Amino acid sequence: MTEKFLFTVLATDGAARLGKLVTAHGAVDTPVFMPVGTAATVKAMFPETVAATGSQMILANTYHLMLRPGVERIARFGGVRQFMKWDGPLLTDSGGFQVMSLSKLRKITEDGVTFQSHIDGLKHHLTPERSIQIQHRLDATVTMAFDECTPFPAEREQVETSMKMSMRWAKRSKDAYVDRPGYGLFGIVQGGIHGDLRAESAQALREIGFDGYAVGGLAVGEGQPLMFTTLDHTVPHLPADRPRYLMGVGKPADLVGAVLRGIDMFDCVLPTRSGRTAQAFTTFGALNLRNAKHADDPRPLDESIDCPASRNYSRAYYHHLIRSEEILGLMLLSWHNVAYYQHLMKGLRDAIRTGTLSAFAAKFAADQAAGEDGDDDAA
Repeated sequence: MTEKFLFTVLATDGAARLGKLVTAHGAVDTPVFMPVGTAATVKAMFPETVAATGSQMILANTYHLMLRPGVERIARFGGVRQFMKWDGPLLTDSGGFQVMSLSKLRKITEDGVTFQSHIDGLKHHLTPERSIQIQHRLDATVTMAFDECTPFPAEREQVETSMKMSMRWAKRSKDAYVDRPGYGLFGIVQGGIHGDLRAESAQALREIGFDGYAVGGLAVGEGQPLMFTTLDHTVPHLPADRPRYLMGVGKPADLVGAVLRGIDMFDCVLPTRSGRTAQAFTTFGALNLRNAKHADDPRPLDESIDCPASRNYSRAYYHHLIRSEEILGLMLLSWHNVAYYQHLMKGLRDAIRTGTLSAFAAKFAADQAAGEDGDDDAA
């Protein structure tokens, strides 16, 4: 086990950083994309397949796991990693976003949140202390502070009130956290799309002191331009010697733009969710495999990606699987999409290392624009 949770910046290109995060459960090269294993599974993928794509770290969710199968059961297996047979580092979301987006009849007070489960309607009470305790029992490599994810749009007064409470909750999260060698606790910057509130939130978190700093409350409907503007106002206020994590983002272009702005870590359900809805991300744009144009296409999804799902099966076969509602199609597309995301992240890391990130980003944008696949010819 490593003695420290250690982040090192190895190279920079503009605001972008090439780094290495060393943890109790292995090292992670950054910028990194973490596939989402919400309920202790990256949907439609084996853990071994996830690792084979080059994924070094994944995410699981406190809210979902506390409801089903329950924290006590997972703890008896030694934590999420042992339960699902994932060998690498694991980050757990604190549950704040899911309480906002999924739960019923929630009531937020200074103490925490009381809510009804979206599964069975049972009432639960989640506080910063309880969230940290649950994540400890899940044996998360990275624990996230408990926060309130302010909905978008919202009035500035509501955003400010919410942010300040989240900062008080961040202090309680830090006080409740049990420090262990190679494990880390991240704070979460809130403040909506208001640059001054983001700066105030970042300063409050720096004063508390965390092992990493996340940017929360984005990718909730504000759109890419506002998201990038908010990052421009936020990232300069984050410590240069700690990892920066943009939560719940996003599409390939979102990742490239955020890396250009100095973000190191990402997670999103999009690769596997899109795989289950017949969409494949490729070097030359997204493909809708339901489209009739693919019915006789012998080409693979993307020959540039070192993944069997990307290279070994024709687009015609994928079209057949999707139209026939065969589960194999969803599994292969999910595998390919995660592999594509890891291929993209490796490209970004290589470009930062060689000082060619601007050229990489320009070529990425041109390739994506040239190859978009629409739904107009779906049959």
